[in-house]
Amino acid sequence: MALDLKKIRERLEAEKSRRLAELDELLEAGKPTPERREGSPFGKREEEATESMELERRLAQETRVREQMADIDNALAKIDAKTYGACQNCGKKIEPARLEILPQAKLCLSCKNLQTKNAKR
Repeated sequence: MALDLKKIRERLEAEKSRRLAELDELLEAGKPTPERREGSPFGKREEEATESMELERRLAQETRVREQMADIDNALAKIDAKTYGACQNCGKKIEPARLEILPQAKLCLSCKNLQTKNAKR
């Protein structure tokens, strides 16, 4: 099965656009608002704890989206450099079916499975 790099590039660029829109939404949601919540029986501490938790959640989402965008940019750069489809770890070709499902994949299935096993330890 041959890879259609033009289609893969289009998918990657569309996914990058979606991720940019998601990041913009997260950044917009993170802007401070002038209103404060009122009526909590625990007062300001509960408000601050809730705000802190929401900030941590949003920052984690931003980090995840930025990492996904970096993976997409990396895949697009590999297409340009004509090195797309090679495993970042062992150098073997990444299975075409894997790239069809996850065009920004950096590892072949063997290396990904090994990475997952090592992470569990």
